[in-house]
Order: sequence, then structure tokens, then C-alpha cells
Amino acid sequence: MPKKKVDVLLITLTSPILVGVYEDQKLLETIESTEKSSDVLPLIFQELLKKYEIQKLFYANGPGSFMAIKVAYIFLKSLSVLKQIPLYARDAFYFNENQPIKAIGKLCFVKIASEIETQKFQTVPESKFRLPDELDYNEFSTNTTPLYKIGAVG
Repeated sequence: MPKKKVDVLLITLTSPILVGVYEDQKLLETIESTEKSSDVLPLIFQELLKKYEIQKLFYANGPGSFMAIKVAYIFLKSLSVLKQIPLYARDAFYFNENQPIKAIGKLCFVKIASEIETQKFQTVPESKFRLPDELDYNEFSTNTTPLYKIGAVG
């Protein structure tokens, strides 16, 4: 029996890591993990590749945790090249309703118009990321370079 053809979306910027499996652009399965992305991504994708035929890969390319973004990008880019699966990206604000994202200390990343900056907050808001119920391919880019956004810390 042939495997279902799916797309996979990955958000690794905070805990828990979110992995969405989409069939016909609709969310079919959600996987959450509080483990380190470097430990759990190979295990998650080992299972996904057994179960499904992955057509496209998507991820939140930042801003956020430098290491989380780096691990996700290197992992997905390698998988993309090895398995010849196209990789797409979108900034993290798309997945948290444009809320501030913790940077360091009381600094948060904010998106004003199309620019990402840092702002200082008295109380750092908690970023909650969410997998969309439906994937809109037009919202993603083939420019998958991570948005590390590490600037001068003030």
C-alpha cells in the first residue's frame, strides 16, 4: 500500500517543539516534544519517513533561540538535499500572531511592518506558537536562510 503524501512543518523556537503533518494542506497530525531538538528531530523524522512520503518541508526560520534555529535549519537542509524534498521558510511571527519573541534578558524581537527589531520589556511576554490548521504555500519562501538577528545587546 502506498504511503500518504504529506508536507511537514517544524517550529523549534521554544519548548515544546511543534511538528505538523499536513495532507492536502490540512493539518493531519501534530507532534510535540519538550526534548532538545538535536536529540529528538532525528527520531521524529525517522518515524515520519517510515509512515509517510514527505513532499515538502517547512520551518519557522526565526527569530528566536540561535541554537534551535541553527539545529532545525541544518537538519532540514540536510534532509532536503539528501531526499530531494523542497524546503520553505517563514518568520516565526506568522506562527504566534505577531507577538514579541524572547531574545535575551528583557529584550524581545518584535516585527514592525516588515522589519524585525529588538525592544526592551519590563515583563517579557510568553510566546505561544501554533501550527496553522491549513498550510498556505503562498505564505512561505524558498529563501530558507535563518533569521538569527543577533545584534548589539543593550
